[in-house]
Amino acid sequence: MPNTVVEGRDLSLTRLDKILYPAAGFTKGDVVDYYTSVAQVILPHLRDRPASFVRAPGGVEGKSFMAKHVPPGTPDWVTVRRVHRVDGRTDRQVLVQDLPTLLWAANLAALELHVPQWRLPAEGKADRLVFDLDPGAPATIVECCAVARWLRDRMAGDGLDSCAKTSGSKGLHVLAPLHPTDAEAVADYAERLAREASRALPDLAVHQVPKKLRTGRVFVDHSQNAWTRTTAAPYTLRARPRPTVSTPVTWDEVAGCTQPDDLVFSAGDIASRLDRHGDLLGPLLDPARAGRLPDRG
Repeated sequence: MPNTVVEGRDLSLTRLDKILYPAAGFTKGDVVDYYTSVAQVILPHLRDRPASFVRAPGGVEGKSFMAKHVPPGTPDWVTVRRVHRVDGRTDRQVLVQDLPTLLWAANLAALELHVPQWRLPAEGKADRLVFDLDPGAPATIVECCAVARWLRDRMAGDGLDSCAKTSGSKGLHVLAPLHPTDAEAVADYAERLAREASRALPDLAVHQVPKKLRTGRVFVDHSQNAWTRTTAAPYTLRARPRPTVSTPVTWDEVAGCTQPDDLVFSAGDIASRLDRHGDLLGPLLDPARAGRLPDRG
């Protein structure tokens, strides 16, 4: 059982040779190494946001599960806070505030990190808006890119700056930084734009939930703006057959996407992208780029 000290915290890292992504031969040690390599860019996007983990202790071909509660044996140096639920009660959740906590989570085979659109202590005050564009076969991320560009231009008309990232699965996320705003108002605005998109792009976009309506079109999922919902964090791994990553992309890359594989990135691709682009989602962290929702008049 390797023991190491990270930023003054004692960590026990176990079974680092265990293969978690069999199709890629990607081990738990590779997961730890990956999260170490992206810590500088992922941690600012996680800070002060209660984390939910998708854990796959048996690997991605085994059983995975979403974990929101603080697991037994959590070190006392991990930051834990109480967060409200829909029924008014509270749960204790982890905040991934530093590298030791990030690597502690990786050692639990917490492959995916999901966070809400708000930060503590301003629970329910969203500082970003998100659309999750989910393609219904035979549509792919190529069609998502067309919808993303429409959303970008539509939000620009309201004075909102937007960024894009792959979901790390099949789709694309479009995000916009906001001055802290009541999540209910953000959710309402996002739903209006999703409906507008389905009217403006009737053969391409749909805002309704039933899957039978999504065949060959892109579901513009606005629901993750609800204060109780979460979204895959930037730079998180996904529990897919291969260690794909939710990767920030440029709008030129979105415009130039003609094949689904154009916007598929794995853990091994991220270092070179960071060298080339830096953090493309930096605007989400810049108060000067934060917008305000338009007045409905």
